[in-house]
Amino acid sequence: MKQDRFLIGILIVIAALVGISLLLFFIRKDNLTYLTDTSPEAVVHNYALAVHRGDYQKAYTYLADKENKPTYEQFRQAFLTHQVNVSQNSLRVGRADINGDEAIVQVTVSYSSGAPFSTGWSSNETAVLVRQNGRWLLSQMPYNYWGWDWYQPTSEPVKD
Repeated sequence: MKQDRFLIGILIVIAALVGISLLLFFIRKDNLTYLTDTSPEAVVHNYALAVHRGDYQKAYTYLADKENKPTYEQFRQAFLTHQVNVSQNSLRVGRADINGDEAIVQVTVSYSSGAPFSTGWSSNETAVLVRQNGRWLLSQMPYNYWGWDWYQPTSEPVKD
């Protein structure tokens, strides 16, 4: 009888910890807000937040106007068809190194493993921004936040 009460007590504590963890997860997730677009770090944060929220129109405004920029429809379709998929990862923005009209922002991308007892992994990456018309805009982001073919030159058929 004592063992049953002890086991029930342990199960109640585990259930309470799971409940508190879920509550904190959902509260913390909804508290993310957009920052003022005055720094490279804020632009990276805002782009990632817009992508996670599915606000592709806003995310697209953070792309640099360079040769071979994807159209808005190509950009949106990359996310809708899961060619670019951020559903299993998160991004932490670090410091920026600014050199004239170019900035490199350190970011840490955390990947979920999907397995129940695995912690996943993290990767230190960089985001590259350029200043255009007084605004910081993205010209490169880490995998899962960026299409592999964006800003890539289109190849022409070889003529014999």
